[in-house]
Amino acid sequence: MRDQQTDGADSARALTEVDHLVRFLRSDWMGLTLCCWLRDGLPKNPNQSSSAFTPFSVTPPIRLAVLLDTPPVAPGNPRSQWSPTHLSPNLQRCVSGVRVHRGHVEQSSDAARAAVGTSTGLHIWEVKWEGQQRGSHALLGVSTHKSPLQASGYKALIGGDSCSWGWELSTNQLWHDGKEGRSYPGGGATGVLSVPDCVLLVVDADAGTLGYVVDDCYLGVAFQDLPKGVELFPAVSCVWGGAEICIRYLSGTTRDAPALQALSRLSARRALRLHGTQNHTHSLPSALQRLLLDTHTHHRDTPEHAQTQMLLVT
Repeated sequence: MRDQQTDGADSARALTEVDHLVRFLRSDWMGLTLCCWLRDGLPKNPNQSSSAFTPFSVTPPIRLAVLLDTPPVAPGNPRSQWSPTHLSPNLQRCVSGVRVHRGHVEQSSDAARAAVGTSTGLHIWEVKWEGQQRGSHALLGVSTHKSPLQASGYKALIGGDSCSWGWELSTNQLWHDGKEGRSYPGGGATGVLSVPDCVLLVVDADAGTLGYVVDDCYLGVAFQDLPKGVELFPAVSCVWGGAEICIRYLSGTTRDAPALQALSRLSARRALRLHGTQNHTHSLPSALQRLLLDTHTHHRDTPEHAQTQMLLVT
């Protein structure tokens, strides 16, 4: 009997926390968030690294800012794989599909495409490629299914035709239609910036744009006027023998405007200077902590979370 009374008291306290959370989001904080957005625009990320790319960082659109703050999808997503068929014969795909390895072949440029592309929505992929395994002609971008996957000699394969768009990581140059374009990022860098091992690929299929995120810095649109309604695949091309390149799909969204709950969560996390899953919210109600930290391991199946979702949408 005492255990039942204790469980009932715990549930009552949990629901009370949820009620406070909902009132909080619906009233002062929600209004303050939207007012700040209208007055000052999107708040800058206080955790942005002070890397060489920081001076060239631009404020991301609201949809992208929310998506960058969204926990990544669970591992094993079909989008987190290289295609088993759309790759050069000189590239080997691991069993899980998350990594390709280039053999020690001379005078060959070799490319690989992701297993799943996109023709709608805004999507983010993470590509890990060690700088010491790039050499020349190391390109990261997107392509259609028509772009070639192997060519003789050393060349910019992704970006080497009209069906692919690529960023040369070793020289910072953009490539498309076989032509070397402007240096990226813009802003007047005096030399070549060393691109770290991890780069985020931002594909907005609705807007027809491609951009990149490096060291938590969104570098703006690299390519625009990408074909709409055509499936675009993340793609890489390389010439370095022994290179290993990994891919992971992080998150995606439709062209709809972000939900007010997501906007409030983003603004609250930035006000509290939260980043990733770090927890400095111990003084807040547990329901609010779960909303702000919102990872795949938090209690999405608890009665409190279900009650939160129900009240927020009513």
